[in-house]
Amino acid sequence: MGRLELRPSANGGAPALIAPGVFDAMSALIATQAGAKALYLSGASVSYTQVGRPDLGFVDLSQIADVAARITDRTATPLIVDADTGFGNALNVERTVRLLERAGAAAIQIEDQQMPKRCGHLAGKTLISAEEMCGKIAAACAARNDPHVKIIARTDAVAVDGLAAAFDRANNYIEAGADVLFIEALRSDDEMARAADAFADRVPMLANMVEGGRTPMKSAAELGALGFTLVICPGALARVYAFAAQSFMQTLLEDGSSAPFRDRMLDFDAINALLGGPELMERANVYGGPKKQAAE
Repeated sequence: MGRLELRPSANGGAPALIAPGVFDAMSALIATQAGAKALYLSGASVSYTQVGRPDLGFVDLSQIADVAARITDRTATPLIVDADTGFGNALNVERTVRLLERAGAAAIQIEDQQMPKRCGHLAGKTLISAEEMCGKIAAACAARNDPHVKIIARTDAVAVDGLAAAFDRANNYIEAGADVLFIEALRSDDEMARAADAFADRVPMLANMVEGGRTPMKSAAELGALGFTLVICPGALARVYAFAAQSFMQTLLEDGSSAPFRDRMLDFDAINALLGGPELMERANVYGGPKKQAAE
């Protein structure tokens, strides 16, 4: 399991660390091969790709833990795991942290929505009390076996109660022991700057970039200059996949062939090379055993 090394960024500086959103072992491998230094297992993307539903609380702990374990078995890149609300009360949060830590999580994110939760950029969210969330954060911290596993506290209070209430909750969550702060769905450049000014010198701050969401889109360099340490792009890859898949399926069914897409896809040998097929075959040969030539 890779460790996620983060520090507060009081006056801005280096670009924020990008953690691409992934949803299975292959997407995690592709992100790692592209040079990602951290990955984000998005609950929304798991819901999109595993159950074919929007981010409305359809995914459970066992699904998230299973996908996390598959990813960390394939790559050592530090994995941040979106654990939604922690899947219950403080006692459930303890179990969530134990399971996700065993699955290889380098950081675990929990939020202050009521169950069933919904995407942070959708309307109609409801919150648990700040006191209950502080108890969940404390439980999460206490349940860790490895103190290097980061606990990320997310508040959705901006959309529900406004910026001042979100800042009050953020202060409480830091005092409860959160290692990283995530104020979801900041609505303007001004709100992003005020959030960074208020907290970036105390704790690493996470920014969430959602195409078409409520928060202004910014680059890692721009976010780092504001004081954000970490930026996630949780659903971007799933949206790219869905866009490409729609076009491919329409072409395949209309033309009766994948030929028009040959310049936009990996062929059989290329995808096996990406996944490490030749290396695995070489390793298999090391162990010997009878070999039989294929018939011509």
